Amino acid sequence: MDTPLVVICGATATGKSGLALELAQRLGSVIISADSRQIYREFDIGTAKPSLVEQELVPHYLIDICAPTEILTLAQYQALARTLIENSASSLPLLVGGTGLYIKSITKGLKIPPVSPQPQLRSQLASLGQTQLYAFLSQVDPMAAQKIHERDRVRTLRALEVFYVTGSPISALQGENPPFYPILQIGLDCDADAWQKRIEIRTNKMVELGLVQEVENLCQKYGEELPLLNTLGYAEIKQYLAGDISLTKAVDLIILHTRQFAKRQRTWFRAYPEIEWFDADSPSLLNKVWQRIGTFRQECQGKSRNG
Repeated sequence: MDTPLVVICGATATGKSGLALELAQRLGSVIISADSRQIYREFDIGTAKPSLVEQELVPHYLIDICAPTEILTLAQYQALARTLIENSASSLPLLVGGTGLYIKSITKGLKIPPVSPQPQLRSQLASLGQTQLYAFLSQVDPMAAQKIHERDRVRTLRALEVFYVTGSPISALQGENPPFYPILQIGLDCDADAWQKRIEIRTNKMVELGLVQEVENLCQKYGEELPLLNTLGYAEIKQYLAGDISLTKAVDLIILHTRQFAKRQRTWFRAYPEIEWFDADSPSLLNKVWQRIGTFRQECQGKSRNG
């Protein structure tokens, strides 16, 4: 019987990490992060990275594996996560996070073209207008062009990048190859008012923990143009440090932008019917999820005996 996997997913500030920590301790399990910013060292407070104490309670993987100046591709993440899952000594590893594409790469077994970003090629292509780029794509990969909106510059550039590097259309290299092990996907959600409150509490806690100092240190060490410093939570504090806005305004903007980001995450995850949803604010959340995991394990054992 192959080791089953439990996914804990959902939008930011729904309590995924806290629930996963409780479950992992009960299970004697490990946590594999599915967060595209927690992979970077030194970006701690603004990414709500598990504390060192929490990481001592339960083994955490795919956290702090890259320098802030490095790029980890989706294909690289997928390979690392797959290796951890398939070779896990734990009876039930937990894949936890809110980066939908990271999770999808594992649960759907996305076939990802092994082409790393090509800055020089992208720069050359980017100098052309989107209309011309999309026309090129329509010629070399009409199947991809049908799936990509004519104004979607990011995906158009990526498709052309893959074509020029490999000589093959991206549509021929993509697809899905679902994993052989059973997967239970748990999603956390809550109503709008509770969500707003959670985001406010989370943001204020980040400031109390030293977010301003963290951003200031990172700016001094890596320069203000570091791409990661233009992401949620860091960009707003950077504005404050530059004297453009007050700290109160920066906090308000983080709360606003986090809420907008969370809505996009929720839309993404809601598109997948295999995710089973639980109320993040339910007093019995832990027990309900624990019971569902128990049923899942029984189902897996039953299939193993019958298989």
